[in-house]
Amino acid sequence: MLIIKNLHVSIGEKKVIKGINLKIFPGEIHVIMGPNGSGKSTLASVIAGKKEYKVTEGNIYFLNKTLLKFSPEKRAHLGIFLSFQNPIEIQGMPIINFMKTSINAIRKARGKENMPVKEIITKIKEKSSFLNLEKDFIYRSLNDGFSGGEKKRNEIFQMMMLNPLFSILDEVDSGLDIDAIRIVSKVIDYFKEKNHSILVITHYKRLLDNINSNYIMHILYDGKIVQSGNRELAEKLEKEGYDWIKKSTKVK
Repeated sequence: MLIIKNLHVSIGEKKVIKGINLKIFPGEIHVIMGPNGSGKSTLASVIAGKKEYKVTEGNIYFLNKTLLKFSPEKRAHLGIFLSFQNPIEIQGMPIINFMKTSINAIRKARGKENMPVKEIITKIKEKSSFLNLEKDFIYRSLNDGFSGGEKKRNEIFQMMMLNPLFSILDEVDSGLDIDAIRIVSKVIDYFKEKNHSILVITHYKRLLDNINSNYIMHILYDGKIVQSGNRELAEKLEKEGYDWIKKSTKVK
């Protein structure tokens, strides 16, 4: 589904990503962990199409298409979703209206007619129930006055509504309580069952502990994927931190 080949990325004169190779197939969950400044959020942003990052070498392919030539909007229309660390706030824009606009923009780009309002409302009720959202949640202005946890739950709600083929969850567990963590984990398992793919970027093992599905773990250090594995690698990282990575990979 997503193939990253020898990706190098800079911000200004600073090299942030220094040769990443990664393949994510349909139905796979991949997890990236690493210290602050290792390039995790930069990788997420480049896949989603943020313009402030310069790709100096390499390429990204999604569904056999060269992703780098597409705008962020086109990437979303193809089925890529990014959960932001700090979602934007829009006063006066109810979540329900935002979702109607987003859903129909994607449908239009795919040559489909607008989704009937009745169908959208039914879908909203189903996803709200799945996520245990309050009944008035969808009528609130988009992230306006939301707590950090509410913003993250709203991002997950949008993900459920848009039903992307490939989702990037960038520190979606930050600021969430235990119950919310369990709901996010349930959503991750739900998408895997639908054969969709997810890239989870996190600092915390607590989210991973609640995911029932198998996942592939990667450690990003100094702009490179220096080690890959499974749950055992996450366990080792939790116990030993990142010092052993520096020693074992001879990263300077």
